[in-house]
Amino acid sequence: MTHPLVDPILALHRRIRADVVAACEAAALESLSDVASDEEGDTIYAIDRVAEHVLIDEIGRTIASESAPVVLIAEGLPGGRVLVPEGADESRAAWTIIVDPIDGTRGLMYQKRPGWILTGVVRHRPAGLKPRRHEPDKPAQPDQPDQPDQPDQPDQPDPPRLSDIEVAVQTEIPLVKQHLSDELWAVRGQGVTSQRVNRLSGSSTPLSLRPSGSATIAHGFAMISRFFPGIRTELAAIDDEIVGAVLGPPQPGKAQLFEDQYISSGGQLYELMAGHDRFVADLRPLFERRKGTSGPALCCHPYDLCTELIARELGVIVTNEGGRALNSSLDITSDVTWVGYANARIRELIEPLLQQALRRRGLLP
Repeated sequence: MTHPLVDPILALHRRIRADVVAACEAAALESLSDVASDEEGDTIYAIDRVAEHVLIDEIGRTIASESAPVVLIAEGLPGGRVLVPEGADESRAAWTIIVDPIDGTRGLMYQKRPGWILTGVVRHRPAGLKPRRHEPDKPAQPDQPDQPDQPDQPDQPDPPRLSDIEVAVQTEIPLVKQHLSDELWAVRGQGVTSQRVNRLSGSSTPLSLRPSGSATIAHGFAMISRFFPGIRTELAAIDDEIVGAVLGPPQPGKAQLFEDQYISSGGQLYELMAGHDRFVADLRPLFERRKGTSGPALCCHPYDLCTELIARELGVIVTNEGGRALNSSLDITSDVTWVGYANARIRELIEPLLQQALRRRGLLP
């Protein structure tokens, strides 16, 4: 698998990983969990700042130049978007790169669970050029393009979207007590490379990731995300409705199904890729649209899902609530609903029931 940005992005991730783990080792828990600022995209904690400070420096050192600058999208940047190097001519930009320096901040800062560094890369386009794009109205498939070619349309700038990402890199930020860290990356159409790294010795071994091939969710892990107060009851009711239709009523003294509320979208994608989870849905934005308000404090954003290409290259099916490919603009504010199925048989089992439950509640046309 070859692409000119894989190695420099891996180097960026390794630097962030080392800095964050070192900060966690050195700092008191309270100092890392302090709120540093409230941005448009999310609340920024002190631990986030540890990662963000290296972004511009490392990308400017290894990827960007005056002759080929980079548009960088990330939380904590002014307006969520900067040009590297500063003052360069954006019309000469070679790449748009979206980064989540720490996905799963809350679990990591309390040393409960590993976080993830997520990066997606889009080949930058001059303003006025429409890209090839996946068809948003066609059901998403794990290994097929989902939109026909469109003719170039001058003078109609179109922002880069999740469906344009051609390279994705995802790196685990381990807990202080954990010496192993997983690294995985994909180039569109070229499959996935993954390895397990010993952060103490620097050695690595190949890592085989395989989504679950099970045709049922019974006795496995499957869930609807309900991380925060406000809509947990409604989300749990949808979850119970789907599970009841698939598995029947609960059996006394037996566990039919398990769930794992991993507060990290990248972590949830990893659990699907590794075969640990069979179905995950994050429906929070649907409730915000219904209410017509800002709703709960946080929804999933494009930077949280900028590595979903890796999951799709492995065969995981990732869609929006209507069964179409994710196609959100690359920014720090858009709310994204997503559903992940370990395989096509799980999708065939769950998707009709999920959509019925959403329609019944006025959350889907």
